[in-house]
Amino acid sequence: MTSFLIILANIIFSYRGFKNRRFFDKYKFNPIAVKNGEIIRYISSGFLHVNQGHLFVNMLTFFFFSGSVVRSVGEMGFLIIYIASLYVGNLVTYRVNKNKTNYNAVGASGAVMGIVYSSILLDPKMTLYFIIIPMPAYVFGLLYLWYSIYSMKNVRDNIGHEAHLGGAIAGFFITIFLKPEIIANNLSIVLILLIPIIYFYLKNR
Repeated sequence: MTSFLIILANIIFSYRGFKNRRFFDKYKFNPIAVKNGEIIRYISSGFLHVNQGHLFVNMLTFFFFSGSVVRSVGEMGFLIIYIASLYVGNLVTYRVNKNKTNYNAVGASGAVMGIVYSSILLDPKMTLYFIIIPMPAYVFGLLYLWYSIYSMKNVRDNIGHEAHLGGAIAGFFITIFLKPEIIANNLSIVLILLIPIIYFYLKNR
């Protein structure tokens, strides 16, 4: 039920933004507006999307990964992961772009990546596909973290890599907090996924 309500909220909020530019501009993520106290944008921007394609991809990904997370951590745990990943994703975005007047971002990608990484930790050996190449989920997760860290500084593709990275990190730690047995069951995989997170922290502290 929680995942359905999240999808519904994204659809309603996004379509309002599609039709009303003033509404879109009021709730999109902008670091200068956040600096001026409009902290609601940390959350509200995650329910807006650029267009129908952007909305569809995020919600489709969310749909495929949400079920396994709900079954493992429950509805409340799932909601905590989603909202915290959305917030942390935008927090990382803010820290990286806080002085860029013209920087704007929308989308549920940070929250969705938190759910994806939670699912990876809960079932690290499930098979995911990088384009058409099958690989264990933890390998995909490791590669995606490194790719996000690299792309933040080196790729200008209009994708919020900062939000993806922050959301993934939040999903990683909150899932371990909710299901600490993951460490005992998959210690080596947890440590492998932790390496790029530690690298990012040391490089940006």
